[in-house]
Amino acid sequence: MYRIATGTTHGLADTDAFVRLLGRLRGTAAEGLGDFFDARGELTVARAPGRLDLMGGIADYSGSLVLELPTASATHVALQTQEQRSLVVASLAPGGEGAPRLFEMPLPDFEDEGGRPLEYADAARYFERGGGRHWASYVAGAFLVLMREKGFRFERGARLLVGSSVPEGKGVSSSAALEVATMRAIDAAYGVGLAPRELAFLCQKVENMVACAPCGVMDQMTSACGEADRLLALLCQPAELLGNVALPEGLAVWGVDSGIRHSVGGADYGTVRTAAFMGYRIMADAAGFAWREAGGPGRVRVEDAKWGGYLANVTPAEFEEQYERLLPERLEGAEFLRTYKGINDPVTSVEPARVYPVRQAARHPVYEHDRVKKFSGVLQDWRGGGQAEELGALMYESHESYTACGLGSGGTDLLVRLAREAGPAQGLYGAKITGGGSGGTVAVLGAREAGPAVAQLAARYAELTGRTPLVLQGSSPGAAAFGHLKLV
Repeated sequence: MYRIATGTTHGLADTDAFVRLLGRLRGTAAEGLGDFFDARGELTVARAPGRLDLMGGIADYSGSLVLELPTASATHVALQTQEQRSLVVASLAPGGEGAPRLFEMPLPDFEDEGGRPLEYADAARYFERGGGRHWASYVAGAFLVLMREKGFRFERGARLLVGSSVPEGKGVSSSAALEVATMRAIDAAYGVGLAPRELAFLCQKVENMVACAPCGVMDQMTSACGEADRLLALLCQPAELLGNVALPEGLAVWGVDSGIRHSVGGADYGTVRTAAFMGYRIMADAAGFAWREAGGPGRVRVEDAKWGGYLANVTPAEFEEQYERLLPERLEGAEFLRTYKGINDPVTSVEPARVYPVRQAARHPVYEHDRVKKFSGVLQDWRGGGQAEELGALMYESHESYTACGLGSGGTDLLVRLAREAGPAQGLYGAKITGGGSGGTVAVLGAREAGPAVAQLAARYAELTGRTPLVLQGSSPGAAAFGHLKLV
């Protein structure tokens, strides 16, 4: 067995179970892994939760305020350094059912012939989707990002074991939990010295530049900086932490999975994100902002002292009165590029043959930021009464806006409709699709005692669709609050 030399499990049952698992692996061939760790070596263990997006969602990349809850489900990473300059990663199958996924690479593969860190584009090709090792980019990519962004040189390699209870493809940020747990373990094992906010940004870089998924930073920031049972308030300009907001004592939040797989790298999310930046570019041009081509073909830099480059800083009144009518409902990429040359998003590109929903994609963050501010204001001035229904109405508006962008799905729409039909009479006040949309999980706001109503909603959904939804409840600390363990 391993002994905890530094840190505490904080009484978390999943961490206790992971430490026991590591003990069973010590010097044995358990779990189909052989003798994975050197029984004489120290292990560093980090933990990072998923997140449930209560409000804000896809407006994060446009500078919105977001309210995020770290989930009870989390990812653990155990890391042991080794003399050999190579990375060996084993990812346990969910629930321990099935063989672990294995990946191995020499660390010098992340260096060019002159010993300099590999370019991100080259690393992305190394892990490209469909090659069988894309999953490992979320882990191994952290080493390259530290090499490039922090100038850190890894003289020793590492063996990493990953165990996660965050469901994949459900829109609750399994990828961010994996990145943050990995980065935190590396930070602690090698003594890099990262602050939590910086760690989150570096994890976003892993996802954007190595795994090639164009996410905002709210997922990584919640996983790194969140607190148990509190909503992380984050102004995504780019990531100003405004503190943690407690839910009123009588309220609770659940996540109900639609059974429709969500992917932040999917075409729908990417199309809507790109369309929002196209809308911003058109509005900036109408406002007379100076611009220049920068960062390669299809990319521009805008001099914007008024909105700071963020659609969320445009007020709804300003949008309606001056800009909405200028935005085409749909616009082909080639036509946009001919007129406006490019967008100021560093991680997506305008595809000439694609048609983009420019007006609604730009409209969503303008109004979502306003909705989230109102939602936060109600929480901070909580008096009870009908305020829970006010919160619910804002959630339903947010869901409708997602759908108008093209990011809805039959399953998530049905779950929201069932929550609305149950209504306050059964203790359910609001519901909305979460994160990147196009499937995944619906966040449900209800009275604290409304668990049976949520279970009934899930049962009705299963009856109508044949898909039995996973129901998520509870919260846990982010990676920074958890810290790390040293096992000997």
